Amino acid sequence: MTVGGRARPCRARWLMAAGVAAALALVALVNPGETRLFPPCVFHALTGLHCPGCGSLRALHRLLHGDLAGALRFNPLTVISPPVLALLAWRKDWAARPAVAWTALAVLLLYGVLRNIPAWPLSWLAPG
Repeated sequence: MTVGGRARPCRARWLMAAGVAAALALVALVNPGETRLFPPCVFHALTGLHCPGCGSLRALHRLLHGDLAGALRFNPLTVISPPVLALLAWRKDWAARPAVAWTALAVLLLYGVLRNIPAWPLSWLAPG
């Protein structure tokens, strides 16, 4: 819908942005490594293996506090994901390509396998 020739902002987008901001504020204020507020990884609890997301809340907490090295120690993929996601949000024509989804799936699967190999240099991919 347009008003005066300009597109009116969608309420759902504002609500989503507010939800993301609230979630980021919660992760910034509450250290996931020191509380039971956040649930543990079900995959890790069942298998003992690290999923691609293991350590991401602790990494995000560190990133929000400006600790890049600490964030990399918990989940390097979490550190590189925001710039990639921002680029895809900016270039929607790229994000709509099937190759992008397949590449993301391949990266997640490969990362999930590699971070569970307990040999150097792959062992640094496991959450610290």
